[in-house]
Amino acid sequence: MQPTSSDPLPLQQKRAFWLRHLHQWHWISSAMCLVAMLLFAATGITLNHSAQIEAHPVISKKNGQLPSALLDQLLALKNTDDALLPTPVTDWLGHELDIQVNGQVPEWSPEEVYVGLPRPGGDAWMRIALDTGDIEYELTSRGWIAYFNDLHKGRNTGTAWNWFIDAFAVACLIFCVTGLFLLKMHASKRPSTWPLVVFGLVAPFLLALMFIH
Repeated sequence: MQPTSSDPLPLQQKRAFWLRHLHQWHWISSAMCLVAMLLFAATGITLNHSAQIEAHPVISKKNGQLPSALLDQLLALKNTDDALLPTPVTDWLGHELDIQVNGQVPEWSPEEVYVGLPRPGGDAWMRIALDTGDIEYELTSRGWIAYFNDLHKGRNTGTAWNWFIDAFAVACLIFCVTGLFLLKMHASKRPSTWPLVVFGLVAPFLLALMFIH
């Protein structure tokens, strides 16, 4: 017997098809988002209460002397705007003083070369005197909470982390959209579904309208 247009079987098959694929995309996206969502949710709380969370910056300093051969390489570049530090110099800094310049563009002056080294949860800078080769380095760390807060904001985190945030946002969108369709497909058996969805929409709108000026 061939199914007619009124036969419920095709509709049931279509519903089963969409349920299966929606559930698959929903659990895959939720699994991919799980750890990062916990991080972003927790740091959302710490950022919201950043004024009440006291930070205790820790400052560490290093000093050194750049070898004369490497200093000559710097002197050859001091009149060049936006010139990066030569690779032998950055290699020496990393090996001898554990200072990672990471391709930061320095600021050149007749007396010194200055490199700002911002990072999540802190800040750092280095200067090299062009007459003597004296190196001064200072690192400020504001602690783990500040570090994770900066990860949340994408502050001074580099290209790779910014791409990760974009990919995480896309996965969250898939998670939410597939969840919305699953709500729709199960709403007939769960009468409170749409009132809760409407509440989730209206509540932040009213709060913003009434209390944010």
